[in-house]
Order: sequence, then C-alpha cells, then structure tokens
Amino acid sequence: MEDVYDEVRSDILFGRRLPSARLSLNEIAEQHGVSLSVVREAVTRLASEDLVEATPQRGFRVCSLSLEHLHDLTWMRIQLETLALRQSIAKGDISWEADLVAAHHRLAVTPMYFDDGTGNTEWLTAHGLFHAALAAASGSPILERLRHQLYDAAELYRMWSSTLPRHPTRAHVADEHKAIFDAALARDADLAVDLMTQHLETTARHLEAVAPSTDPPADAVAG
Repeated sequence: MEDVYDEVRSDILFGRRLPSARLSLNEIAEQHGVSLSVVREAVTRLASEDLVEATPQRGFRVCSLSLEHLHDLTWMRIQLETLALRQSIAKGDISWEADLVAAHHRLAVTPMYFDDGTGNTEWLTAHGLFHAALAAASGSPILERLRHQLYDAAELYRMWSSTLPRHPTRAHVADEHKAIFDAALARDADLAVDLMTQHLETTARHLEAVAPSTDPPADAVAG
C-alpha cells in the first residue's frame, strides 16, 4: 500500500494529476499490480490529507481548487507555520541550527526553473525541506503533522499555477527565504513570524493573480 500511496501522492504534488482529475482505482490497481482494496486504502489516506476528495456516485478525484479555499488555507497555514516557527526558535538547539543552515543552503543553490522555463522538481523538494527545517524543533508531532499536511495542500496551487501559459516567476522569493532564515538563526521570533506571515500572504496573492479561476475542468488530466 505504501508504494501506491507514495506514487499517487507524488503524481498529485508534482502536477502529473491535476486538480479535479478523476482517479481510476482500477487503472491504478492494474498499473501497480495490486488489489482494489490496496488502492482504496491508499486513496482514502490521501483524502484524509486533503489531497483527494470523494464525490457521490463519481468516485475519487484530486481535490479541486478555489480562491475561497486558497484564502482559508493561507490563513490556517499562517497560524500553524508561525506557531511552529516561534516554538522552534525558542526550543531549537545547535543541531536544529545546523539542519536549518543545510536546508537553506540546498534551497539557495537549487534553481526554481531550468533554462527552458520548466519547473525544477528538485527546488520543490528543497523548498519543502526548508520549511520543515524551520518548524522541526517545535516539539509537537501533532503540530508538525498538521503543518506538513497544509503545506502539501498549498503545493497543489503552486503546481497548477506553474502549468498556466502566463505563469510568471515570482520575484524576490529567495530574498524572502533568506530573511526568514536570518531572523530564525538570530532567534528573533517576532521578526521571523512577521516575515513568514508576509511570505505566505505574498505567495497567495501571486497565485490569485496568475489564476483568476483556479478550478480546472472537472476531467482535467495531467500531460
């Protein structure tokens, strides 16, 4: 089950299965050579993480997107990300600092886009690890689990917006990350929280600007 879960989750987060795209359980089972019950268990787990939704009489689909949901998601992410960050700054030891330095360095040296304009999945991985490193010393597994869940839900918006023909690169992202990183290492919790809040709000505004309608066709399929 774990392999099926990981593969479908990766397909969703990296845009190979677009928002609102139907998930054929039979097709997934055949592809992986497993039973329908195994696929259903994996998809149900993804539904609990808000990456998949069940629709009456129509089975499972990748979660649909909307501006209303984006606003609510951003508000909730700010609450959890800033809480985890403040706790990490208060409790983090030298190992947390070292891990954070390594995570930021990896993010800083990894390009967001290749020369041909296509997105770099290595950057997405590095970005996720950086945000996780900021929160890693919070001391609450429940908080970290919920933070990670909402981070993944937000990645659906990032991935879909990157497929739009008029998707522009958001300027100053690297500067925003560096400012948050510096404030965290300086143990300036108030500044770090303010910068994280601005970072998440700016990201949401950017996504809203490039996608006036963030709900793709109901039967969209990733290429």
